[in-house]
Amino acid sequence: MRDLGIRGLRPLSLFAAMGLAALAVTGCGDGDGHRKGPGADAKAAARRARQVAEAWDGSTAAAAWRAGYHPMGDVIQPPRGGLRGPADQRAFRDHDLVLRGTLPAAGRTDGQVTWARGGSVARPVVGAAESYETLSGGRDAGKPHLTVTGAEPGEMTVATSRGPAVVPAWLFTLEGYATPLRQAAVVPSPLPRPPVGRAEGVPGLPLDRLVRIAADGRSLTVVALSGVCDDGPVVSVLETHGSVVLSGSAEGRKGGACTKQARLRQVTVKLARPVGDRVLLDAQTGRPVPYKPAYGPSPSWS
Repeated sequence: MRDLGIRGLRPLSLFAAMGLAALAVTGCGDGDGHRKGPGADAKAAARRARQVAEAWDGSTAAAAWRAGYHPMGDVIQPPRGGLRGPADQRAFRDHDLVLRGTLPAAGRTDGQVTWARGGSVARPVVGAAESYETLSGGRDAGKPHLTVTGAEPGEMTVATSRGPAVVPAWLFTLEGYATPLRQAAVVPSPLPRPPVGRAEGVPGLPLDRLVRIAADGRSLTVVALSGVCDDGPVVSVLETHGSVVLSGSAEGRKGGACTKQARLRQVTVKLARPVGDRVLLDAQTGRPVPYKPAYGPSPSWS
């Protein structure tokens, strides 16, 4: 389990941290596919997961989700072969970029997202200048930095909730590199209105974000919250034909005086079968788990 500390807590994380004292202890599995520990808290958490799955499976929200463009992988691809050396890698991580050239003026306003498995959808496209702003963080770069000398429209493949898709992209030329840095230019689809509300009176914590889905779809990694006085987060899973519901909690709370300090930790969850086009849901919020990469802008709705 990778400990990410408390840096970078987003508003959702801060909200969740307030409930650390009420966390339940969860354990291992039962026959219905939902891993849980003994006691009323675990049973309540399992009921909540089933409630979320039943609300989403076959709903208009699920249909809208499957029809939309929702990135589940990085929307930025470094030059072929990757960034050279720790200085360039640090500059990319810290959004230290300098523009030494001219970017194309605004052109097309929409583009086509095309899935490898069939189907397409039209979505708005951002201009090169707006795309560059997300790369650079909208501030002057310090040193070290990456130098952008121009950009041109192109395409790239992005992992989505419906599998890989070819999307419009901006291809940024970097000084010293023979191939461009690519950033998806198409705007993700809006999140459909969830058919179930946030949990009330159910132990557990909302998840911070999705980090990655394995290439075979049989495991996924999320960032979960726990406190400094427990043994770390536990993420339980309920799988149905239409959804994968994740329930976050903390394990092994220690006795004695304890602060409410929260830690973000990566947890990998194994599935009985590949995710496929099933909706990945957070039991506490009743919403899809947002994807966010370690570095770079979030391509999701969050």
